[in-house]
Amino acid sequence: MKHQQHPLISPVLGTRRVIDSFHFGTPGCGRKIYIQASLHADELPGMLAAWKLKQQLHELEAQGCIQGEIIVVPVANPVGQNQHLMDVHLGRYETETGQNFNRGYYDTYAQVADLVENQLSDDPQENKKIIRLALRQAIQSWQVETEMHSMQKTLQSLCCDADVIIDMHCDFEAVQHVYSTYYSWESMIPLACWLDSKANMLADETGGNPFDSAFDMVWQRLHARFGDIIPKGCQSVTLELCGQADVSHNKSNQDAEALLNYLRHLEVLIDRAADEYDPQTLYVSDLTAVEPLKSPFGGVVVLCAEVGEQVTAGQLIAEVIDPVTDEVAQIRATHPGLLFSRTMRRTATAGMLVAHVAGEIPVRSGYLLAP
Repeated sequence: MKHQQHPLISPVLGTRRVIDSFHFGTPGCGRKIYIQASLHADELPGMLAAWKLKQQLHELEAQGCIQGEIIVVPVANPVGQNQHLMDVHLGRYETETGQNFNRGYYDTYAQVADLVENQLSDDPQENKKIIRLALRQAIQSWQVETEMHSMQKTLQSLCCDADVIIDMHCDFEAVQHVYSTYYSWESMIPLACWLDSKANMLADETGGNPFDSAFDMVWQRLHARFGDIIPKGCQSVTLELCGQADVSHNKSNQDAEALLNYLRHLEVLIDRAADEYDPQTLYVSDLTAVEPLKSPFGGVVVLCAEVGEQVTAGQLIAEVIDPVTDEVAQIRATHPGLLFSRTMRRTATAGMLVAHVAGEIPVRSGYLLAP
């Protein structure tokens, strides 16, 4: 195992943060897999799972069982780790700018397309090498000026040439679920099965430039432009490892074992064969068919349905009660589907997201991500 530290731009005098990456295996001798956790800094189930994974990979590497390269970044957001206000961890947004830590990643597509256009041949594997060099060149050309952007550049530099990118998050209160693109989904099915993911939501265009689609969608767009001479160079996925309170040894052991099984499936781990899996058990939904349910005004939140519950059209999901005016808002699902996440808060603000239901009927378009 090699431990590398990547310094970020120092925002003020007397401070210095780094991103720590742990490298297993041998670069260039097989597939490259990149795994990170807690990009939203207050989402910790993935951080614990990454630590468990790191311990096991250290032992497996000593046994000569790694065929390829694995990079693990258990703390992807040291900036957000230091954002605490009155005993509350604020890890989703940078407090200086309000930017979501999982939005606004550098879009390399136009730059890469221009760089490779006159270099491509009829050999897809050679083209893969050319494109990966161009991706790295494009990322390195990004002139960053802030700590936030230097963090984004560091993370993108670590994974721009990866075959597989895994970004581990969690929701507020939730069942295990997955976000991916149609481009990447087929390769992610085994991982979703081993994680026992209850909802799997797909979209190629979400808006917002999140981390997980910063590279697989570049490959997809290059394929759309240049055709079949462009291979599938990168697949990516966001894992939502239940809720923020789901930090336990039993849970993290299961998540780490799912990741190990996936690495065996990819033949990057060769200690034994991967376990069998059944893709027929997966519930898959287009991201446009996910209904966000919001509070119309501020008040007390009373949750009336459990995460993991299959809800019907019109079913009561929550109530918001104004104890001054006696007004009661009943928040109901418009369409049937799986209630896969809900708020942890019991005080609503006007317009606050209360729950998500994954159905089968598209109910929205355009920008598809949560704030």
